[in-house]
Amino acid sequence: MDQIIIFDTTLRDGEQSPGASMNAAEKLRLAVQLERLGVDVMEAGFPAASPGDLEAVRLIASRIRNAQVAALARASKEDIDKAWAAIRDAAHPRIHIFIATSDIHLEHKLRMTRPQVLKAAAEAVRYAKSFTENVEFSAEDGSRSDPDFLCQIFQAAVEAGATTVNLPDTVGYAMPEEYGALICYVLKHTPDIHKVILSVHCHNDLGLATANSLAGLKAGARQVEVTINGIGERAGNTSLEEVVMALYTRRELVGLTTRINTREIHPASRLVSMITGIVVQPNKAVVGANAFAHEAGIHQDGVLKNRMTYEIMEPETIGLSANRLVLGKHSGRHAFKNKLAELGYDLSDKDLNRLFERFKELADKRKEILDEDIEVLVAEEILRVPDKFELDYLTVVTGTVAVPTATVKLRIDGVEAQGAGFGVGPIDATFNTIGKMTHTRSKLVRFSINAISGGTDAQGEVTVRLQENGLVALGKGADPDIFIASAKAYVNGLNRLEYLKNNPSLSAEQRAL
Repeated sequence: MDQIIIFDTTLRDGEQSPGASMNAAEKLRLAVQLERLGVDVMEAGFPAASPGDLEAVRLIASRIRNAQVAALARASKEDIDKAWAAIRDAAHPRIHIFIATSDIHLEHKLRMTRPQVLKAAAEAVRYAKSFTENVEFSAEDGSRSDPDFLCQIFQAAVEAGATTVNLPDTVGYAMPEEYGALICYVLKHTPDIHKVILSVHCHNDLGLATANSLAGLKAGARQVEVTINGIGERAGNTSLEEVVMALYTRRELVGLTTRINTREIHPASRLVSMITGIVVQPNKAVVGANAFAHEAGIHQDGVLKNRMTYEIMEPETIGLSANRLVLGKHSGRHAFKNKLAELGYDLSDKDLNRLFERFKELADKRKEILDEDIEVLVAEEILRVPDKFELDYLTVVTGTVAVPTATVKLRIDGVEAQGAGFGVGPIDATFNTIGKMTHTRSKLVRFSINAISGGTDAQGEVTVRLQENGLVALGKGADPDIFIASAKAYVNGLNRLEYLKNNPSLSAEQRAL
């Protein structure tokens, strides 16, 4: 079987989902999980976008030892210099250069001629090659470009030293048979294409990203660019889990394989959802909550007799297990540390002690502690931005004949503050009170609640999206009490907004989203 290179761009293209920006600690945590997953290449970011992104890419490059770490750059020396500065310490660095090639982009965005774009691409690849042997070139909006011009620019990139050339369906416009035919055309009419890897990168605007990617691989491409949960700009990118499991499940038909450890797919999906606050739709292929659920009586009967009647994949294959309980209130620090290591966390003694205290508090409230609960604790205590606001306590009064009232105690820059307020409901009262106490004017543009696990004592995970003066920030909080979880999420979102306000470079990047 031919080996397909999995190029994951969750940390770069996936982060371009509106409101899904990650801080450095979150990006590093996800990078470690991607390495556990077994991706061949991870695109860690776009260093020229902001100093913060450059530092995050540098942090990832210094930590990841097995996968290639790629940095994106436009076809300019300044971008390439920043990309190399970010990944120079990587065990396997890759510079990824892109420039648009479609006539609509040349005329309206770049305002360049084809010869000018051809020259810029070759010069950029040649310059990047002076830093590393591993250079990828992408023809942005390739699926809407003239096929012959694509062949010309790919040939120029190969002659300049590119080792991978990428033909993206940047706006999700192509149909599978059309995209596959374009891949075949490029392979046939680019003289030196056999010297390099041809890659596909598809977007999901028409819901065809996975189909187009598979068509491209069938036509001869040998690298596929994907994101966890399919997140990304607009309707998102090709979903890693869908492509990998399609190749795995139908391997005898397609004759293609990957190096992915499929049992890490569900943990990776869960982590991306937790970090970005983007909830996976229940009917999402492979990783959705209903992907292995059966309600219809006929289906249930068939599954009980033989799972293969209605399941083409075993849930264990992607890392789902019926028995995930591992810790409780009697568990000790050593067992807790081992579980953290199993989940991929390497914490300092100080962070471990703080987290263990929170774990014990939760264990006193609940009989069962799942991996997801521990992930939430880490997100709340470790992977967080510096706090200006801290929630001390919350008391809510509500009912069918009571005016919803919230009494809140906060620490603002370490100073205690108390307040109370009303609302149309208990959560509205809580948010109104916190907003009044913090003197913030953020707009709540999204509010969602998700049960982390089953049972009436499950932790509720609340995600909010706040907007203020063009800035957008996600806030997340979890607690068995949904009102407290909501307050935590709101305070976390306010802290993220403060972080963006105090980091102008990040603010500019956020506005660009």
